[in-house]
Amino acid sequence: MARLIAPRRLLQTSLALLLGCTAFASQGQPADGAAASAWPGKPVRLIASFAPGGAVDILARGVGEVLQRETRQPFVVENRTGAGGNIGADYVAKAAADGYTMLIGLDTSLTVNPLIYKSMPFKNGDLRPVMVFASQGMLMAVSPKTNIKTLEQFIARGKDKGLTLGSAGYGTPGHLAASILSHATGAKVNHVPYKGNAPATLAMLSGEVDGGVISSTAMLPHVSSAKITALAVTTAQRNPLLPEVPSVAELGHKELQQEVLFAAWVPSSTPEPLVQKIQALFEKAMKDGTLRERMRVNDMVYEGLTGDAAARRIQALADRYRVLAQATGMKME
Repeated sequence: MARLIAPRRLLQTSLALLLGCTAFASQGQPADGAAASAWPGKPVRLIASFAPGGAVDILARGVGEVLQRETRQPFVVENRTGAGGNIGADYVAKAAADGYTMLIGLDTSLTVNPLIYKSMPFKNGDLRPVMVFASQGMLMAVSPKTNIKTLEQFIARGKDKGLTLGSAGYGTPGHLAASILSHATGAKVNHVPYKGNAPATLAMLSGEVDGGVISSTAMLPHVSSAKITALAVTTAQRNPLLPEVPSVAELGHKELQQEVLFAAWVPSSTPEPLVQKIQALFEKAMKDGTLRERMRVNDMVYEGLTGDAAARRIQALADRYRVLAQATGMKME
């Protein structure tokens, strides 16, 4: 005969089962929330996907300094460069989605590289943008040894004899600019990739290449000292840091307009509460006066876009570059 369970014992058993089921059902989101509330509990790595001394590196170190002060945890910048930013982006795409490894890089790793590389080590969907910090135009410039003084002379030289243009590497904004210049104007361009903006600028200084369309951050000091001749900025308006240099738009070459976005990404599977906390911390960092001034003097125009706005901003460039890549036939050489 089956034994009867005493009423008091039956009540205790039922309560235990109920509490166990509740605890089981609550696993998941509370765990994500707990992880977010505890973050950061150890050093965070900011993976800069371009070379030390360049604009991405400068921004990453500036942001890291503010975040470290705010959280009292180390934010360590680690440069993982190469393949137009693919190496750093791939590293973060495959990292644990726990907020302790983030990418600071350029939009081109996700907007241009998928169009020109035969295969990519990661998918766009593997990374999620947290913030678009800033944008920046490019600077079209030449070595004084060319005796070129204007954009029209630059284009004419390209049509007549051809031009060697240096860039920070394959898939970088400078590489894209060289293809756009050739396609839009008919100039014959020989693209010469270097490992970063700094060596590309040095090649221009030495006369190793005729010129380039390079991040203004790397060239501002050399333009001021007249070691490099600035021809135009690739924005609709003139650059406040180079007020004497015309824009491509005012020179009648709107097709040469180009900009680059500086942004932060995390692995796409990062829990939403953690993404929101990281985003809030970035927003707070962007209010720091010293960081904003560092951005300004390095020609980074503040944007501060997050969430869907950041994703749409990046996607808009991807859509434009897809059309340009198809029109120019731009591929890895």
